[in-house]
Amino acid sequence: MSTDRIPVMIPWLGEEEAKAASDAVLSGWVAQGPRVAAFERAFAERVGAEHGIAVSSCTTALHLSLVALGVGPGDEVVVPSLSFIATANAVRYVGAEPVFADVEAATGNLTTATVDAVRTPRTKAVLIVHQGGVPADVHSLRAACADWDLPLVEDAACAIGSTVGGKPVGHGALIAAWSFHPRKVVTTGEGGMITTDDAQWAARLRRLREHGMNASAAERHASNKPVLESYLEVGYNYRMTDVQAAIGLVQLEKLDAMIARRRELAARYDTLLQSVPGLTPVRDPAHGQSNFQSYWVLLDEGFPLGRDDLLAALAEAGVSARRGIMASHLEPAYQGHPCAPLPVTERISRDSLILPLFHTMTEAQQDRVVAALREQARR
Repeated sequence: MSTDRIPVMIPWLGEEEAKAASDAVLSGWVAQGPRVAAFERAFAERVGAEHGIAVSSCTTALHLSLVALGVGPGDEVVVPSLSFIATANAVRYVGAEPVFADVEAATGNLTTATVDAVRTPRTKAVLIVHQGGVPADVHSLRAACADWDLPLVEDAACAIGSTVGGKPVGHGALIAAWSFHPRKVVTTGEGGMITTDDAQWAARLRRLREHGMNASAAERHASNKPVLESYLEVGYNYRMTDVQAAIGLVQLEKLDAMIARRRELAARYDTLLQSVPGLTPVRDPAHGQSNFQSYWVLLDEGFPLGRDDLLAALAEAGVSARRGIMASHLEPAYQGHPCAPLPVTERISRDSLILPLFHTMTEAQQDRVVAALREQARR
């Protein structure tokens, strides 16, 4: 067994982020403040949105998005089962029911047809995911949702830097939620963002993340007069800190380099894996480009090992791969939850795995990953 283990990912963090965080700490303002506001502006500009609302995670971003849309008990929201379980859980947070739709095999994303197959008169919204950074066909989905008179929420947790029709994912979105978890391309440790072009929604979302308060701590601090805040509705404590935002601002400056490097590594994987039979790698869809936040492969039915056995063999060879995207409807939390047949979701979830890909990955490391896969394919 190799002692030089190749991790599945490493965040690209360095001295610049450390200094930015240190400067925030030394400034004396470490809670939500001026750096959060600057990060919101920079992030919104990057994805082509009018407003950014920083929050504590993508999960809380999804929750607040559904609150803003008025989704509640008795409502249904169409979601992919093929997603991290937070996507479905956010629907339950507002008392509504997730309705699981299947995905297309090539991208792992919902399509107009798969959504249409499960929507009902109780459907209040559609929540799509740009899975693993592979952009969904939002132009078709937005048009369909407009015809159905349904709002479209975009879970863009993995998709910063991905594009659709040459525009950033998030451009033109009614409302989109983002993640800065360490496994994402841009990280702040934890944290999330909501983007929207609607000024009234943005104002309400800022209140909701801060207990429903009509004047933020930063606004009260900036005033020369006492400010007696009011609490306009039941809100939440979903704020981001200035320390996180300081790191995020540096990360955004690196984004172009991150995407270029990840796409370079993905293209090299594509070439190397041509010599490994029985694997189908993830590809760019015709309508856009992926940031390759994750590079996953789907095992063909004739591959000599099952996915879990292959993961074990790779681990023995010092390669830290991961199972592919989970199927939420198969998890204990959703046991007994009614859903239509989801054959593509179950196939991808059962037979896919995520390969190591990170900014500082070397060609030698990538060669080792492919060599380990090749060895198992020849069994």
